[in-house]
Amino acid sequence: MSTDNNPFAPAGAQYSANVSFGASPDEPKGDLVKDTTTQRFSADVIQESRNQVVLVDFWAPWCGPCKQLTPVLEKAVKAAGGRVKLVKMNIDDHPAVAGQLGIQSIPAVIAFKDGQPVDGFMGALPESKVNEFIDRVAGPGGAGAQIEAALAAATEALAAGDGQTAADIYQEILQVAPDTLAAIAGLAGLLIDAGQIDAARSVLETAPENKRSDASIAGVTARIALAEQAEKLGDAGDLLRRLEANPKDHQARFDLAMLHNARGERTEAADCLLEIMKADRTWNEDGARKQLLQFFEAWGMTDEATLAARRKLSSLLFS
Repeated sequence: MSTDNNPFAPAGAQYSANVSFGASPDEPKGDLVKDTTTQRFSADVIQESRNQVVLVDFWAPWCGPCKQLTPVLEKAVKAAGGRVKLVKMNIDDHPAVAGQLGIQSIPAVIAFKDGQPVDGFMGALPESKVNEFIDRVAGPGGAGAQIEAALAAATEALAAGDGQTAADIYQEILQVAPDTLAAIAGLAGLLIDAGQIDAARSVLETAPENKRSDASIAGVTARIALAEQAEKLGDAGDLLRRLEANPKDHQARFDLAMLHNARGERTEAADCLLEIMKADRTWNEDGARKQLLQFFEAWGMTDEATLAARRKLSSLLFS
């Protein structure tokens, strides 16, 4: 993704997915809908169609069906989220192009792709048929496909260590589709990383109640609970001194595991709990194993630390 296409990318950032949701209803329609002339037709339609599909609406002021179709077209183009653009041409003022294309009845809509007319229709179609036409010439997708692309871009940003870009993308997604669980969980997780626990909790509360058991939401909820527990544990130095004085102080080792986890030191956190289990499985009613399983939920089942600790746990339990 170039920075030209991604308004969230910092200078030099390159992500493969394209983040674009088109114009919002409150934005001016100039980007997606415009009028053209004979002189500008080549740039507005022929050249632009090499970037994306362009619909050309041939109309005239005296045409009643044209007045019915135009608002339907504009609405459908905006709803398509940037998959197509609409260019309107008044054939009374600019008859040459319509004549060259052999248009004898209006309204007429011609779709251009890669500089060539590829499909079209005549007459004032209902909104459902216009949407079908757009899907046919531009490919199905709409918001769902764009959200998937945006989530992929956020993942790439995170992998590149660019948390701010990821957060901006998640927020953009939630403006368009506020029930997107991956974006809710992603944004809340970044807020936890930044130490903004209350803000993370507020984001999670926007998830639909019937979907809060989803693994992504449950994982972030578990992270919040762990972060809140860690805040009450005090200084790691005190815990280490307690363990030096008494290696069997399992509570100190448990609390140290919680602090390690709060610092992002997942391997160390897991090892502390495994050490307790190795010494005394019954301690605190199997509390070390239960806490380790909570770590797994918070970290995610495919996290490297989860996979490594799970192997160690299996070896401990079944050896």
